[in-house]
Amino acid sequence: MLRVGVLVSGGGTNLQAILDAVDHGDITNAEISVVISNNPGAYALERARKHGIRAVCISPKQFPARDAFNQAFLAKIDEYDLDLIVLAGFLVMIPAAMTEKYKGRIINIHPSLIPSFCGKGFYGLKVHDAVLARGVKVTGATVHFVDAGTDTGPIILQKAVKVKDGDTSKELQRRVMEKAEWKILPEAINLIANDKITVTDGIVSLK
Repeated sequence: MLRVGVLVSGGGTNLQAILDAVDHGDITNAEISVVISNNPGAYALERARKHGIRAVCISPKQFPARDAFNQAFLAKIDEYDLDLIVLAGFLVMIPAAMTEKYKGRIINIHPSLIPSFCGKGFYGLKVHDAVLARGVKVTGATVHFVDAGTDTGPIILQKAVKVKDGDTSKELQRRVMEKAEWKILPEAINLIANDKITVTDGIVSLK
């Protein structure tokens, strides 16, 4: 049974998609062991509690320096003996020591088709603002492994979403979540839980 920890900073809609997929049997051989947020007011923590899952808050604001937080954060992650860490809208930079220790065991959902509209500064509505400003006709979402870079790890799954004339950033964000993020993130977890993924030279293959 794959022990999964989900890290989230906000409302937790991607977390809810994961929980629903577990409940409906779309994710098998996996259990959500803990939900961790940097935000004590994150509704994601309440979603976890409603499912009987440990809900933990640890924030950089609780520590005098980022190094102290990074050490405490990694120690907290280590407590749960996780096989997979899922970044589902987690807006805190992952410490280098954590990406090294959990190499190949951290995945992230990004609201664009990487390598477009990704990297430093591209998160949340900023991604969709950039998509609309560029005038592209197709956007989407990507699930990828996390490495030392920003949105540079091996791509697991992608799903395209059409951009409609007159879209606002919030409208596009919602469509990308509904049509792509909430589908491919649970799918990726299920693939990993059932040993359906191999990575060779930075390229993901599905068995």
